[in-house]
Amino acid sequence: MNDPNKNIRIEDYDYPLPESRIAYYPAEQRDSSKLLIYNTKDGGITDSVFHNLPDFLSENHWIVFNNSKVIHARLLVHNATGAAIEIFCLEPLKPTSDPAVAFTLSGSVTWKCMVGNARKWKHPIDIEVPLDERVIHIRAERGEAVEGTFEVTFTWDEAEVSFAEWIEAYGKVPLPPYIRRAAEDSDTERYQTVYAKHDGSVAAPTAGLHFTDDLLAKLVSKGVETEYVTLHVGAGTFKPVSSETIGGHFMHEEKIVITEDFIRKLLKNRDKQLIAVGTTVTRTLESLFVVGAKLHLGLDNPLLVEQWETYENPAIHEVTLDQSLTAILNFLEEQDTDMLRAATRLIILPTYKRHIVNGLITNFHQPKSTLLLLISNFLGDDWHRIYRHALDNGYRFLSYGDANLYI
Repeated sequence: MNDPNKNIRIEDYDYPLPESRIAYYPAEQRDSSKLLIYNTKDGGITDSVFHNLPDFLSENHWIVFNNSKVIHARLLVHNATGAAIEIFCLEPLKPTSDPAVAFTLSGSVTWKCMVGNARKWKHPIDIEVPLDERVIHIRAERGEAVEGTFEVTFTWDEAEVSFAEWIEAYGKVPLPPYIRRAAEDSDTERYQTVYAKHDGSVAAPTAGLHFTDDLLAKLVSKGVETEYVTLHVGAGTFKPVSSETIGGHFMHEEKIVITEDFIRKLLKNRDKQLIAVGTTVTRTLESLFVVGAKLHLGLDNPLLVEQWETYENPAIHEVTLDQSLTAILNFLEEQDTDMLRAATRLIILPTYKRHIVNGLITNFHQPKSTLLLLISNFLGDDWHRIYRHALDNGYRFLSYGDANLYI
């Protein structure tokens, strides 16, 4: 019997998006973006400005942010004959797949990369990186192609120079493909949240780009608690759905890191409404529940959330939040660690049963995208009306565009 979830037609999540409505640059001030507020109880729409966000929240809410930091993942190099080649670093492979460790390494690292003009790359490429009044010599060697990506090994002699240092100095900000312009110096600051902390994303968790330090302080002063989790955003977040139905789409794997203290806070704040800042936080927190449910049920591979398992195994949704979080705390104690490290391919469809996230702050998403499917989980078919309202009222779309609050 076919799973009806896999039969969702992606054409039902299409809408006309004129190129003129795509934001190629951010608003002049982070918190001066427009803010659309949608009341999920009565369907009401309110137009405001992002710096007014505290007016729509209270001490009964708490907000969770993704503190992953965007790396300068796009490397523009030339082979011996001068042909331009682009290397887009996606995720570390060797000697570790842990981004937190991979960025501290020196000497040699291997990453999974997308390579533009790969046919021109037949021999190792030497890269010269100016760093602290000296030049670091990097050698890049391309491995064989695997499903459209390559293993690329970078080696250099300076033991005191980490991978993070030289890629930050040489690489470019990885703007999304729909922002059709070269990265500029200003993007180094603006395509990064003010609270970014842990290197590892190749795309910004863009809902957080609207926040300023001052706005965060105003939320706290109003009694709105703030907390942080980490999901390292992969380039797959921009992968279009090319299949007719969502069952033919393969979700990319992303790494998540959550502290024991945060999990205990989730147990403590069960009576509050949790607002996720962005689709990445939503996927992180709902994946957290699934990890705990799998631990509670004794299922295989509990630290990897597969794309379809929550739809194919109803027992996962029968686990209570208390049981899930308690199972994770017991696991962390057994492992003698205060940090949960897991991976997720979770796809959140309109039918998905949420266990942790109550509300959402997010941007306007691409037509026919998995992110549009995710927001329809909060909005139902009303997403059509909300997006039409936004198009009719001058809102700007996608990564550098305006914001929504669904509450």
